[in-house]
Amino acid sequence: MEPAPRAITWEAPEHHHVEKGNDWFFALTIIIISLVVAAILFGDVLFALLIGLAGGAMAVSAARRPSIIPYAVTVRGVRIEDRLYPYSTLDSYHIDEEDPRGPQLLIKSDKKLMPLIIMPIPPEHIDDIEQILKEKLAEEELVEPFLVKVLELFGF
Repeated sequence: MEPAPRAITWEAPEHHHVEKGNDWFFALTIIIISLVVAAILFGDVLFALLIGLAGGAMAVSAARRPSIIPYAVTVRGVRIEDRLYPYSTLDSYHIDEEDPRGPQLLIKSDKKLMPLIIMPIPPEHIDDIEQILKEKLAEEELVEPFLVKVLELFGF
């Protein structure tokens, strides 16, 4: 058996991007305008302003293409861009090879605001990544949260 590599690095988009047509943005505009008008009719101008700002931010975010960022699994931890997640802050991992978007690495973290780190991985590095991770973390069946799947269904 050959020794485990010390680090596996690759680059991938920061998230799965779905092209949105003009009809998607038109539907978003109709929904936002309807909600703003309803908030104004109920006498809540501040809430109407909040809905308008949130809708604009949603449109800008949906139109932006994901940037390509570096990922790495090393003997010290998991790195996404310039942020290192040491193994002492991680609980377990799971490699989902059946995901329709391609293989995904799911890592359970002990952080409250980001309990699940999801990274796209290239198929040719699956075995090497698993070889490094199985020495440092326990393998556990992990799934993406339902809300993430719902948001992807709507094109986010």
